[in-house]
Amino acid sequence: MTDTEWNEFQKRRSESPFRMRFHLTDDEKQIVYEKGMENMRIKAEEIIRKRLSAAFPTNDGKQTPMKGYPVFKAQHATGCCCRGCLEKWHHIPKGRALEEAEIEYIADVIMRWIDDEMKGYSPQQPLLF
Repeated sequence: MTDTEWNEFQKRRSESPFRMRFHLTDDEKQIVYEKGMENMRIKAEEIIRKRLSAAFPTNDGKQTPMKGYPVFKAQHATGCCCRGCLEKWHHIPKGRALEEAEIEYIADVIMRWIDDEMKGYSPQQPLLF
């Protein structure tokens, strides 16, 4: 996803109060910090393959939790949470399996949002006794 595409997407997303309400908590940012962006991307691709890649995913529209892991929250924030949202927000049609390039694109979108959320984050320091 180019910077221009991201900026255009962000402009559209900014008009959705539902999508704009999602932000990573400090605990979720700590998870990203500890796992690292590479591992977050690997996990994002696993989640996409498992929950979204089929032509007709199980429980489509309800398969992505709203919280509990940074990738899940990113999926909702970016319209990558179900096949209906992928069609509406990213023009990826329902009713057919995702192509590899689409999986990579969806992971790019998710990771770009997570990266934006991490800007300015200072990791929590362990308590020293």
